[in-house]
Amino acid sequence: MISVTFTVNGKTVTVGTSPTRTLLDLLREELGLTGTKEGCGKGECGACTVLLDGKAVTSCLVLAAQLEGREVLTVEGLASDRIGKALQDSCVESGAVQCGYCIPGFLMAARALLQENPHPTLDEIKEGLSGNLCRCTGYAKIFDGVRLAVRRLAK
Repeated sequence: MISVTFTVNGKTVTVGTSPTRTLLDLLREELGLTGTKEGCGKGECGACTVLLDGKAVTSCLVLAAQLEGREVLTVEGLASDRIGKALQDSCVESGAVQCGYCIPGFLMAARALLQENPHPTLDEIKEGLSGNLCRCTGYAKIFDGVRLAVRRLAK
């Protein structure tokens, strides 16, 4: 067992856990942050994407031992984040949310993209979200939601 202290959505937490437990499991089972979803468990689908020190990562591949002193932003933290809130509102308005399983990961990947590139082209949006899979939407409405957020944030 180890004790790790890190920040989640602006709040410092300390968790006792196995060093090989995943960030995904810590978020969902220990911290009650169930917005982050498990899809494949292999880092291939993007459903569990969160921001770790501002970079999009698949939380199913991040181990507890890697978290000490780090900063995590989950989908629950987007509502108090200007870019995140714009993405959430724009995706809902664009009809990007279908079953709701993949959208948290898409929102987090989009949040990382817009932090790095506030005015992405459609091709850059597609590239930025390419690590996330969806079985419901066909992607067009997700891309529309991100583009709408970009326009709103530019004002």
